[in-house]
Amino acid sequence: MAALTTTVLTDDPSSALGGKGGMPPTRDGGDDDNFGSGPLSFDMRLRRARLGMVVAMTAIVMVFVSFSSAYLVRQGLPTLDPHTNTLVRDWFPVPLPRLLLINTLVLLLSTLTMELARRQVAREAALTQIAAVPGDAQKQEAGIQWLGLTVLLGFTFLTGQWMVWRELAARGFYLSTSSSSSFVYLLTGTHGLHLLGGVVALVAAGGASLLRKPVTSRLVVLDVTGWYWHFMAFLWIYILCLLEFAR
Repeated sequence: MAALTTTVLTDDPSSALGGKGGMPPTRDGGDDDNFGSGPLSFDMRLRRARLGMVVAMTAIVMVFVSFSSAYLVRQGLPTLDPHTNTLVRDWFPVPLPRLLLINTLVLLLSTLTMELARRQVAREAALTQIAAVPGDAQKQEAGIQWLGLTVLLGFTFLTGQWMVWRELAARGFYLSTSSSSSFVYLLTGTHGLHLLGGVVALVAAGGASLLRKPVTSRLVVLDVTGWYWHFMAFLWIYILCLLEFAR
């Protein structure tokens, strides 16, 4: 006799993929996009992707911890003046452009649109477990729109950072002007490169949606990318506070 299983719709479809004491999945030749054909396989993919992202974020944290330590230590270290042969203090704070606040608001707004895109795909994946419901095409289109808006906001933030660099250069603060200005470029530039990697991942996720890839694959990509995107926002807040208050 066939056993009927009930499914609870949650924001994270992986929580509805069977308990620990359930029977192992059977592969009966069904659609690969159906969670019932291999729920544990999807759950394992999601866990591995999340674990890999945690490892990557840990490495990024270590990089910025080393930068922060060097930034704080360098402030109190004098340098030798070759003309007077004496130790002088050459560290002076760099005035940060107000445009950085606007860039911060743009990045925080992008975290909201990123989360809306992720939740939309999560709902679509959860509904796939039951049956095709009317309006799925419209919901998928809405998810793509939120994803596209996130990419646009990401590029807006990066463009704003480039404008900040131009404003600093116009004020006479270049990469090699002083140690303090070098750290400003180093911290903001390294963050920008990592954020650009997130934008590339979002573009790839959008391409998968347009190509009608299985919803499980799209959910894995958007889930870990969403983690990464929120992490980049928190990291930027930390960098901004470091440059503003620890100088």
